[in-house]
Amino acid sequence: MQSDPALLAFFLLLLPLVLPGQPQLVRTVLNSMDESVSFQCAVHLPNNSIFLQQLEHLESILQKLIGKYAQELSRVKEYVHVIEDQDSQTVDLSHMLESRNPGVTVSQYDNPAFNLLRLELEGAQELAAQLKANGNVSGALDLLHQLQNRVTNASLTLKLLFDSDRQSFHALREEVDILEGQLSECEREKEQEQSSRHPGPPLAPGSCAHGGLQKVSRPLVVKLNWRGLSYKAGAWGRDSAPNPASSLYWVAPLRADNRYFDYCRVHQSYDDLVLLKHYEQWKMGYGDGSGNTVYKNFMYFNYYGTRDMAKVDLSSNTLVLRRPLPGATYNNRFSYACVPWTDIDFSGDEKGLWVFYATEESKGNLVVSLLNDSTLEVEQTWYTSQYKPALSGAFMACGVLYALRSLSTRQEEIFYAYDTTTGQEHHLSILLDKMLETLHGINYCPWDHRLYVYNDGFLIHYDLTFLTLKQKLSSSPMKRPSGAPAPSKPIKSNKPSRIGDSPGSN
Repeated sequence: MQSDPALLAFFLLLLPLVLPGQPQLVRTVLNSMDESVSFQCAVHLPNNSIFLQQLEHLESILQKLIGKYAQELSRVKEYVHVIEDQDSQTVDLSHMLESRNPGVTVSQYDNPAFNLLRLELEGAQELAAQLKANGNVSGALDLLHQLQNRVTNASLTLKLLFDSDRQSFHALREEVDILEGQLSECEREKEQEQSSRHPGPPLAPGSCAHGGLQKVSRPLVVKLNWRGLSYKAGAWGRDSAPNPASSLYWVAPLRADNRYFDYCRVHQSYDDLVLLKHYEQWKMGYGDGSGNTVYKNFMYFNYYGTRDMAKVDLSSNTLVLRRPLPGATYNNRFSYACVPWTDIDFSGDEKGLWVFYATEESKGNLVVSLLNDSTLEVEQTWYTSQYKPALSGAFMACGVLYALRSLSTRQEEIFYAYDTTTGQEHHLSILLDKMLETLHGINYCPWDHRLYVYNDGFLIHYDLTFLTLKQKLSSSPMKRPSGAPAPSKPIKSNKPSRIGDSPGSN
């Protein structure tokens, strides 16, 4: 009989169990194989028709199992060819990923060898189950049961190895990510240290001859606002025009409820501000939030309870213009994180006067518009990919929007930039320390390249350092968010008017 040697050996192993009590009647020879690779087996049996009938029945069962085993073996061979092709494709994909990104690796537990071994064990389990189901001799069941248990234990061991390998890979991946983050931080600190040792030529006032923001200095605390510690929200700064006619400084605390803007003090010099002398104090028309800025001696803010932009002449405290901002939400609909009532936020830089806001059409994402500072008409609009309530603030510098987010009670991060000239966005990581938890009213001054920030009642400022043109930031293409509308049309200006009555009292 020519068949698979393993199955034939298994058949011979079962003979003593088929013929219990007659071990001396069975003698096998297992070490004979002819030239045609046929396995030769000699069996001596007694001349007993009952035993021969049992043997013939068992041989019939064995032939059926041999056929099924051959089918399973053929399936396994086909699967091996498929796995080899997939393995080759996986290797090619791995090489391609490594060439594009050396940090990307293929998971070890996706190796086809695991799947092949699992399939072989499943085939062994199925074969043992078939033998157990078709065998009608009780003596063979114990052996089959033992074999089935061993195959099951092997499958469980394979699964444990699979899970252990996967967990080890995830743990290693997390550790590598942490190390990569630390390495990036070290590289950033090294670049900042080198730039501080070899600074470029000083940037001229109002100049944009640089490659973008590089770092921010530690905060310099100037003083507490003039209304006291309970006035934690507000704004302050210097005239944000690139060439101001005077070195005007202004301070605008909000009421203690962190919403209403009513009073403003104007100082003609930094020393006057520090010493609290030679100032003018104006009672303004009411505004919402701390999005104020001063540009060319005019203060701009969100008029109370509306989407209107207000323009006030600080020389005479006169409301020159009041105009609605098309599409802008208001009444705390999409304000900054932890900074309520700042739906409309103004900013000035070397390029002009800007306004930040959100619309229902932008689904709360930050919208940037360039304004005509004389008429408050919207000249051009850009839509960013950043959800405004997730930001802690923003400012403009040389036509580039810089957005901040809070990392902790003592640190912010400038993490995002949008260049309105090229329409491209950048992802940054510039850390900014703060004295207290919340930053309000972030204003940039092109004349001295400083940020003026109102920090929970205290007036602080930061010096900004910019990259040289050779170090210009790399960028990625900006995609307009789905559903973002086209820029809204300008609205005709209103006639100048005096400041109206305020809706509340001090």
